[in-house]
Amino acid sequence: MSTFSELKIGKEYIKSIKEIGIKVPTEIQQKAIPILLKSSTDFIGLAQTGTGKTAAFGLPVLHKIDAKSDYIQALILSPTRELVQQIKKQLFKFTKYNSDRIFVEAVFGGEKIDRQMNNLKRTTHVVVATPGRLIDLIERGSVDISHVKTVVLDEADEMLSMGFKQDLNRILKFTNKTDRKTWLFSATMPDEIKRIVKTYMDSNAPRIEVNKDSLVNANIRHQFTRTTLKEKTNDIISFLEKRQNQRGIIFCRTKAGAQNFAKQLIEEGFSTAALEGDMQQKERDKVMRAFKNESLQYLISTDVSARGIDVKELEFVIHHQLPEKLEYYTHRSGRTARAGNTGTSIAFVLPSEIEKIHQIQKELNIKFTEVKV
Repeated sequence: MSTFSELKIGKEYIKSIKEIGIKVPTEIQQKAIPILLKSSTDFIGLAQTGTGKTAAFGLPVLHKIDAKSDYIQALILSPTRELVQQIKKQLFKFTKYNSDRIFVEAVFGGEKIDRQMNNLKRTTHVVVATPGRLIDLIERGSVDISHVKTVVLDEADEMLSMGFKQDLNRILKFTNKTDRKTWLFSATMPDEIKRIVKTYMDSNAPRIEVNKDSLVNANIRHQFTRTTLKEKTNDIISFLEKRQNQRGIIFCRTKAGAQNFAKQLIEEGFSTAALEGDMQQKERDKVMRAFKNESLQYLISTDVSARGIDVKELEFVIHHQLPEKLEYYTHRSGRTARAGNTGTSIAFVLPSEIEKIHQIQKELNIKFTEVKV
C-alpha cells in the first residue's frame, strides 16, 4: 500500500485531500499518478466510476499547471453537467493550500452562455467542460485552447454513447497536436474509443486497467427476482417497504415508464421523483438537489438521465426493466457501493427476460443470486 507522499504528491495537496477525507490512494490513483506526474505522456485508464479517478487525473493536472501564466493549460471533458460541476468542486478543494492560486472554470449547457463567457475573461488555468458547450465557446472565440498541454477525456465511453463523437474529434483537432497529451479514462473500450486512441494518441501510451475482471464494482451484490407484469409494481413496493430507511435509484427504460412509475409510488406515499431526458435543466437540478440532501428517498431514472449521478450512501439500485445495452447495466449498478461501501443491484425480471440475466452474467463476469421479495 503506498501513501500519497510516496506517489510524490506535493505537501499542500496532501494536506487538502486529507481534509476532504482522502487518506489512502485507491488502486487507480496508485497506478496512474506516478506515470502522469513523472512523464509527459498520453495515457489510457480503464476504470469504473467511483474508483477515485478525479484525484487520479486531477492531482497530476494541477501539478503541471504554471500558475504564473495566464493561459488555459488543461482541459477536462466530461459527459454531463453534474460531473463537470463535481470535478470543478474537487479541483477547487484540492488547491486550498496552494501558495499560487490555480483558477478552474466549469462550462456546460443549460446555463446562460454569456455568464460563462464573462467568467472565462478572468485568468483561467483549467477548464472543465461538456463537449457541446465547449465547442460553442470556441466558435464564439471566447475560449482559447491553443496553449492546452493536457486534455483529459473522463468517462469517454459515456461521452460517445451520448452522441459527442463529432464534438470530441473537433476539440482534439483544435488543441495543439505537437504539445498536447491526452489522458483517456473509460469504463469500457468500444470500437469508437479505440478509434480515438488510434487517431489522436501515441500508440505506445501506457495503459492501466483497474480490477479488470470485475467490469462491475466488486462491492455490489447482484440479485434478480422473478415477477409478472401484473405483480411487478407490488413486488417493488414490498421490496422498498422492507428497507424503510434505505435510499436508492430505480431504473426504467423509457421516459414514460419513469414518469408513470414515479406517479404510482407517489400515490402510495413514497418520497420519490422521476429524472428523465425531457426535463428542463432547472427541474433536473431541483430533483437532484432534493435527492442529494435526502429530502427525496428514491430517484426514478432513465439510463441517459442517470449519467454522472454521484450520491453517497445509496444502498440499492433497482432495475424495473433490464437495460437495452449491456454496458448500461455497469453504469446503472455502479451508482451504488461507491467509495468503498457495499450495495445491492436487483432486477425484477419477467419469465421472458431470464435469458438476458444469463447473458449479463457471462458478458460482465458477475454472479446473480435469485431472491424472493
